[in-house]
Amino acid sequence: MRLARVIVVVVLAALASVYVVAGAPIALAVFGVQVLYLLKVRTWWLLAAQAVLVYTASVAGGVSTGILGFLAGALLLTPAHRDTARVLAPLVVASAALIDAARGGATADATITVVLISLVVFGLTRLVERAGEMYAARLSLAAAAVAAERLRLAAELNDGLGRSLEVIVEGGRRALAEPDGAAEVLASVTATARAALTDARAASANYRATSLAPELVTARAMLDAAGIAVEVRGGHTEPLGPGGALLASVLREAVIDVVRRGSARLCVIETSEQGDERGPTESSEQRDRPGNDRPGDTERLRVVDDGHRTAESPDFAGLRLEEAGGTLVAGLSPDGRFVVEATVPRGPSPAAVPGGTGTGDLGAPEPTAGGTRRRLLPRLTHDASYAVSVAVLAAVLVGLSVKALLQLPGALVIPATACLAVIVVMQLRSVNGRHMVALGVMAVLTYAPVPVFGPVWLGVAGFLAGPVLLAFPWRAAWPMTAAIVGGVAVAGMLFGLPAPVLANSTVSTLVTGLVVYALLRLAQIVKELQAARESLARSAVVEERLRAARDLHDLLGHSLAAILLTCELARRLKCPPERIEEIVAMAEGARADLRSVSGEQRELSLAAEVESARTVLSAAGIRVTVEPAELDVPAEVETVLGAVLREAVTNVLRHSEARQCVITMRAGESGLRLRVRNDGVRPGERRRGSSGIGNLTSRLAALDGRLTAHVDGDRFTLDACVPHRAPVPARIR
Repeated sequence: MRLARVIVVVVLAALASVYVVAGAPIALAVFGVQVLYLLKVRTWWLLAAQAVLVYTASVAGGVSTGILGFLAGALLLTPAHRDTARVLAPLVVASAALIDAARGGATADATITVVLISLVVFGLTRLVERAGEMYAARLSLAAAAVAAERLRLAAELNDGLGRSLEVIVEGGRRALAEPDGAAEVLASVTATARAALTDARAASANYRATSLAPELVTARAMLDAAGIAVEVRGGHTEPLGPGGALLASVLREAVIDVVRRGSARLCVIETSEQGDERGPTESSEQRDRPGNDRPGDTERLRVVDDGHRTAESPDFAGLRLEEAGGTLVAGLSPDGRFVVEATVPRGPSPAAVPGGTGTGDLGAPEPTAGGTRRRLLPRLTHDASYAVSVAVLAAVLVGLSVKALLQLPGALVIPATACLAVIVVMQLRSVNGRHMVALGVMAVLTYAPVPVFGPVWLGVAGFLAGPVLLAFPWRAAWPMTAAIVGGVAVAGMLFGLPAPVLANSTVSTLVTGLVVYALLRLAQIVKELQAARESLARSAVVEERLRAARDLHDLLGHSLAAILLTCELARRLKCPPERIEEIVAMAEGARADLRSVSGEQRELSLAAEVESARTVLSAAGIRVTVEPAELDVPAEVETVLGAVLREAVTNVLRHSEARQCVITMRAGESGLRLRVRNDGVRPGERRRGSSGIGNLTSRLAALDGRLTAHVDGDRFTLDACVPHRAPVPARIR
């Protein structure tokens, strides 16, 4: 925002300098008042002072009536009694015409000048204000997007999983009330719990698929733990949709293969976009401009490591990228590095993603736990400020062109109009980036017609100076602009213009260039801010969806798995009432977990999670040893460690044939440590699609913590460590 204000102050100073050069130092005071207006010091007494200054300069001092444009622009900016001010602004323009007519001057030219200066003053100031408002509103927009996403998540999860939990609770209560039919009821409850667990895991995978960030975090953690240097170069735009799930699977398999081989020293992970939706005329400079983050047509993942000695490829069977319209290539590069490269369309076919039914793009159908819904992200309204900025630019360009045409003889008006029309179109194209062809066309039309149209055409050089300032770095742009202005001075001397006219033409060329540059640059700034704030909102929604995916997997998934295990145990034990009561209690707790997934902040008790782990593992016939410590930890740390313990218990039940499990909690010099160690690891077990470790790594990383996992024979150990005085992660509320 500081840059935008500096640009406007420089342009206002340049406009005032025209009148100072003409012998009216009072224009400096006019400039000072206008700067106060830019700083939002707007009162009627300040407006009255501006009126006294400009009319004194124009009527008593004989200065050009164009200086009245400062007053007209200030009137348009006055917030109080805006309707009255807007009526007075045309009266100021009319008074300028009357003053100039009384002097016997060119009334039309003077009127256009007043209108143009008022438009420049009003347009530039309002653009700066609007840019500031957009910048200030970026966080509130992100918060609103997150709030809308939470409502959407709550609606669809309550519609699916919430209904299933209600069925489990009611079924458990009916089994307690009707012991004779308890077996049949419990069978139905078990089927419902199994389906709910499947839905929760599918929904978690779908939410997680919108971003590669969790898988990148997991990949970095795995490579770091294996002592392999890793570089991550992210160049994609999120959300990705189900295509992200395919790329995540490729990344997971590639990294597992690098770690398994154990011979790599460096692994480089790159993501990027190929193709675009910008059209053939947009330059690479425009695509690289900050804030221009529209996604491409194809997402690309590239994993390179230096540890392979053969062309043997990792196991990518079952990923079905070809069915999604994607490609997968793996092999040795000429320099001996092993390269895995995968591409997927931004909207892959639904059949290609397990459980997927939609593309995951903006406004597209999306698979959810409660059915298929529309729109992955809230539709963001397009701000009208950019259109207004372009309209002001067009009006100023047309006005300056008309001023030039009024000074030409009738026979030259039509060809001059054609040339100016082309220049105006080229100028408006400059809003969208650096176009060297357009600059070349403007340069030709600036200098080639001078011998035909005469000294009147020298003012067109200002049209060229503005895009030059915009298109090149400052160290190149200013010398080129100086050459343009100097060329006008030299040409004016060759035409034999009087010294005052020559000075006015030279200064006016520079001023016109600054005005055009300011309007072009501020239009770009507004456009970039629009893209940036929408990108921030998208990122916030993606983060909210990733949070929901973590909670679905770590909290609700654990609860449903425990319910299913208890249901199956109760059926084997002929439906004892105490087990059915446990099922009802667990389902009630799962409802609280569901509310947490939907955005309600819920703190976990580590002690309660330890007791829950003891109960669930003991029910599965696993001997549990707990070595607790009296830990006084912040609620945020306790919640994260509780989630780690839940995931560890779920892994013991799902991925081992454990006979014993040891849970240890310690507070040491390095921080707070939770360790879960179990036996019964199945030999050669490789889990495809597991997201639990990635979820926990992300949770701990928010507290500057770390997660390690390793296998020693048939024993698996999961370690979570959080440093003392861990910072509380920031949240958008």
